[in-house]
Amino acid sequence: MRAFDNPTSRKLALAGAVTAAALLLSACGSGTSTSGMDHGAGTSASPTAAPSAFSGAPGAFNDADVAFAQAMIPHHEQALAMAELADGRAEDSGIRKIVADVEKAQDPEIRKMRSWLKGWGRPESAAQGGHGGAHGGHDMAGMMSEQDMKDLASLKGRAFDRKFAELMIAHHDGAVVMARAEQKDGRNETAKKLADDVVRTQSAEITELRKILGRL
Repeated sequence: MRAFDNPTSRKLALAGAVTAAALLLSACGSGTSTSGMDHGAGTSASPTAAPSAFSGAPGAFNDADVAFAQAMIPHHEQALAMAELADGRAEDSGIRKIVADVEKAQDPEIRKMRSWLKGWGRPESAAQGGHGGAHGGHDMAGMMSEQDMKDLASLKGRAFDRKFAELMIAHHDGAVVMARAEQKDGRNETAKKLADDVVRTQSAEITELRKILGRL
């Protein structure tokens, strides 16, 4: 008797063939399963990295969330500009640590807020026809004037450290005011979490800067 003359053997062979065909179809289809599904495929094809890098903060948002991001971006940019001036000018180790902390925290936060605004379909700046430059506006809490920045750049050593501490305390105070407004009026949980971080970290830095001023 041939092997397939047995009904049981024929059933087993058929089942094996069906399984093999299913595996082959699955393998062929896997290469296209993440594309062409919707207009968001470009951001969803890499679920671990793309959403945080390119999408807006998830969940509902309101005008307060948008205003917070639009204002905090230039505010952070000015803090980074102040930190840059410390290179070759700052003398106190405490000031240099604050500078490093500002650079470490605020550059990534700027990128986050830009991604939110892009995802929300809102412009990076709310101003119509310009606002006098990212570092020169007086309508934003804690922002330095152009003259403040020039004065800081003209100093070195202990004089720089003292002026930097005074200006950064005022700058951080402004950021905390803006962040507390977001805590109160914002709706988006991701934006409110960043506001929490700003209040916590910059309040701690204000305390440290005041201690540094006390010994300078």
